Amino acid sequence: MKPVFEYTRGMLPEETTYCPGCTHGIAHRLIMEALDEKGLLGETIGVAPIGCSILAHHYMNIDMCESTHGRAPAIATGIRRVHPDKIVFTYQGDGDLASIGTGEIVHAAHRGERITSFFINNAIYGMTGGQMAPTSLLGQKTTTSMDGRMQELSGKPLRMAELIATIDGAVFVERVSLDSPGNVRKAKKAIRKAIEVQEKKLGFGFVEILSSCATNWGVTPVKALEWMRENMIPYYPLGNLKSPEEVK
Repeated sequence: MKPVFEYTRGMLPEETTYCPGCTHGIAHRLIMEALDEKGLLGETIGVAPIGCSILAHHYMNIDMCESTHGRAPAIATGIRRVHPDKIVFTYQGDGDLASIGTGEIVHAAHRGERITSFFINNAIYGMTGGQMAPTSLLGQKTTTSMDGRMQELSGKPLRMAELIATIDGAVFVERVSLDSPGNVRKAKKAIRKAIEVQEKKLGFGFVEILSSCATNWGVTPVKALEWMRENMIPYYPLGNLKSPEEVK
């Protein structure tokens, strides 16, 4: 019989620490599939900082290293400059990239560093206790916004893809979602394009990936996907914000 599912060579046969319903695993597989299909697994170095994905090196079958909280773009910059022919990416959550690491990601984009950043946005701090993140939605209840996020206290949620797209050094910016099979396929296409941008040494690439956090949202895995569609996508619209002609 023809198999309907095959384990990609880019993923290691390890049991993950992610909660049921978490879409980190899907994001991992899409990135590794794209690299495997392009024959780049042995030519890639990933950087994962503090957060739920701190053990990503246990699952991704490539060279990887850890960075301190928010500093993955700086580490990736150093790696890319020492290894100019390697594919280098960061894999960061919203509490990491959009909060403590905002300056790092903005300046990496401003310098036009030839790296790729995969930004997992689940609108909450996952690993550290479900606190409000810069991307938490207005009215969203977290452990540090028990009555829901209020604009007068915390401002509006930060739209990182739109922010990065305004920077000249960023040449590819797209927002995708993992809420449905159709959107998962679109997410993989965006990931492939971001990798191609780096292969062609065109500049900085950024893919924002809307993800779920059923545990800290306090819902079931199925309801988490519905919550993404009903709440996150309207505020964080999907689509390409910036792309060079070479990869359109």
